[in-house]
Amino acid sequence: MTYRHPFYELDQLHNEIDRMFGSFFRPMEKNGRRSAFLPGVSARAYPKINLYDDVNNYYVEALAPGIDPTKLEVSITGGVLTLSGEKTAVPGGLKPEAFHRSERAAGRFIRTIELPNLVDANKIKAEYKNGILLITLPRAEESKPKAIAVKVS
Repeated sequence: MTYRHPFYELDQLHNEIDRMFGSFFRPMEKNGRRSAFLPGVSARAYPKINLYDDVNNYYVEALAPGIDPTKLEVSITGGVLTLSGEKTAVPGGLKPEAFHRSERAAGRFIRTIELPNLVDANKIKAEYKNGILLITLPRAEESKPKAIAVKVS
């Protein structure tokens, strides 16, 4: 006899409904394809990032190829980092009819990233190199891990 968790079917139904609504609410272009730059869920996921840390800093690597670095804006408010900018379309004023395939979206974007702890906003550094925006966010002194010595009596 096979044991099945009592809520297995409900869990499967829940997953299926999440999947259905997730695909339903993603923004679409007029031709039915997904677009990363239309308002909605996908627009909030550009640029793709890695967020990691060490003892002294948080690091954000944002994948942003083809963006003019002068149009990138980085700001921080409280514990929220905001990346915004604009990815320009193909230069030359080509008409949409000229494209046989168009997979690279263009337009304004904004991405907010909630940081795990407070950072020292006066010491933040941002560098754009080879299509990657690297942001170094020094931890605030009060958020750095502190070792506490245990006194033996």
